[in-house]
Amino acid sequence: MLGALPFFHVYGMTVAMNYGLFSGYKIVLLPRPEIKAIVEAIEKHQVTHFPGVPTLYVAFNNFPGIEKRNVKSIRICLSGAAPLPVEVAKRFEELTGARLIEGYGLSEASPVTHSNPVLGLIKKGSIGMPLPSVEAKVVDEEGKEVPMGEVGELIVKGPNVMKGYWNRPEETEKTLKDGWLYTGDMAKMDEDGYFYIVDRKKDMIIAGGYNIYPREVEEVLYQHEAVQEAAVVGVPDPYRGETVAAFLVLKEEYRGKVTEKDIEAFCRQNLAAYKVPRIIQFRESLPKSSVGKILRRELREEFAKKQG
Repeated sequence: MLGALPFFHVYGMTVAMNYGLFSGYKIVLLPRPEIKAIVEAIEKHQVTHFPGVPTLYVAFNNFPGIEKRNVKSIRICLSGAAPLPVEVAKRFEELTGARLIEGYGLSEASPVTHSNPVLGLIKKGSIGMPLPSVEAKVVDEEGKEVPMGEVGELIVKGPNVMKGYWNRPEETEKTLKDGWLYTGDMAKMDEDGYFYIVDRKKDMIIAGGYNIYPREVEEVLYQHEAVQEAAVVGVPDPYRGETVAAFLVLKEEYRGKVTEKDIEAFCRQNLAAYKVPRIIQFRESLPKSSVGKILRRELREEFAKKQG
């Protein structure tokens, strides 16, 4: 079992560490998920199980000379923490001959709820079916199950679902209803019972498999003496799935004096590396609602139009 995922991440802890120990596997530990070390470890130890996130498989596919490396020992790979692009999965399987299996979960469900079957039918782009003892359905805003193929919020129920958030009764009440965990992810189900994640309901950013809360980044940005207003959103990224974009309005006296590099350097001093905005844009103003709330949705849509 390749232990390249950090064990402080719930996916790395349960799939790479706990599952590896439970199964009696040798776990090949790497201090960092760096692709050169991963390829070398696979060759040296003849790794058969490679749990990872989509960005690792992207890096693997694009590693120089990967076609000539001895990586055919890999048999099963479990992908989670972020959506897995279909083309990435196909290319990885061509290179290794392994089965790349996408699953889904969240910390509140310990953390896996769905997976494509290891030995059964894999549907690319799907998160698969619920695990044994786990129930799942797709519901509308009123909590009523939607017809097959229609999009709604994914909710799950089972022995792996949390009892609630510690000392946060209001948040617990919003998330757990009649034993069902409301995931905040929009999904649909096909005629075979396979589920597909369509989009996220919440503003949470998932970059390279890590969950990033915009407000946490915004709080740091507001600590910079030059920042008047800040809004952070997730925008599409071909490598990380999403990346962090920060839209800023500078105070008048700092305009033209503070650069994007200055803001980035400040963030690097005060945030974990994966939370640092990769895109920083200065604006004259930010879109707001009638009550003065900054509209992140409009920023995302505007950015997408410019890119497209």
